[in-house]
Amino acid sequence: MHPSDPVGTVLTIDLGAIASNYQLLSDRLGGVRCAAAVKADAYGVGAERVAPVLARAGCDTFFVATLDEALSLRELMPGPTIAVLNGAPVAGEADFLAHDLTPVLNDLGQIKRWAALARDHGRLDAMIHLDTGMCRLGLPAYEVERLAAEPERLDGLDLTLVMSHLACAEETEHPMNDEQRIEFDRLRQILPSAPASFANSAGIFLGPEFHYDLGRPGIALYGSNPLPGTPNPMAEVVRLQSKIVQVRDVDRPQTVGYSAAHRVVGSARIATVPVGYADGYRRSLSGRAFAAIGDARVPVVGRVSMDLITLDVSTLEPEQTRPGTAVDLIGGPCPLDEIAALGDTIGHELLTSLGRRYERRYIGGVA
Repeated sequence: MHPSDPVGTVLTIDLGAIASNYQLLSDRLGGVRCAAAVKADAYGVGAERVAPVLARAGCDTFFVATLDEALSLRELMPGPTIAVLNGAPVAGEADFLAHDLTPVLNDLGQIKRWAALARDHGRLDAMIHLDTGMCRLGLPAYEVERLAAEPERLDGLDLTLVMSHLACAEETEHPMNDEQRIEFDRLRQILPSAPASFANSAGIFLGPEFHYDLGRPGIALYGSNPLPGTPNPMAEVVRLQSKIVQVRDVDRPQTVGYSAAHRVVGSARIATVPVGYADGYRRSLSGRAFAAIGDARVPVVGRVSMDLITLDVSTLEPEQTRPGTAVDLIGGPCPLDEIAALGDTIGHELLTSLGRRYERRYIGGVA
């Protein structure tokens, strides 16, 4: 962003970087197919722009969370497999049939309803989720064992995938990774043979024994580091930049922002930037995060408010901090994961919270 740019705040999304990240993850899978999670509007960056780029990069299987997400994606893309992680809701099963969507079946009740539809409409594809330790979605072990003992429950269904989800993959030495893998193998062995999927973004980096037949990366596609504490192998996708709208010289005993949370110790220069928690810049970043003007980091001081943040720019020369000066907030010199950690959160939440008041600029790919 250049100071002469008339737009105040810009969220730049690099589609070329997403394609590069997909290729890197595919390469790490060593010949195993690579799907893509594009739920939550492709982690907040725009599924309608991201999914076609991933398809051109070779992705033919997409995972979303809800039926609404699947219907929007199918309208955009008639060809690929679209799997719905939350399964088929009772009122939405007809939409699955009409739009060639694949449910990820998470319990015996969902399996029963989908098999009943198969009896009326002919054989249907299905994926089954096995819970190996998340205690979230998926069949717990006792339901898997019941399903194995009563295989007729699957009559009419073609199992295209059996999957589970890692709880601690970003911690490469965590014992639960192998515990879950062993449990996944045990449960798979008592079910009809089907392709298997276990590795999320971080799971892809755990090694070939976690790869099975399909990888399902999500957050790494969008530039977040899948292995915190190590150098980030992913290309940066998102950069949020704004501009200073006002600068004030203040002195003690003046305070800055709501609740007088920041007290000026000596004289200071405070710059105001028109981004706040309504835009996804979390309130928990108050007094903890930093922004960047050029190569210089400047602290966020005072409370993040709905529409504004305040920066202490006292260390810079006045001509470097005039109204209209460009400021980096996320990305570039303010890495996504570092900013997220300062707000006691993760890159996933920061990305999916980014608001719609920004101008979004897509680069590096075909619209």
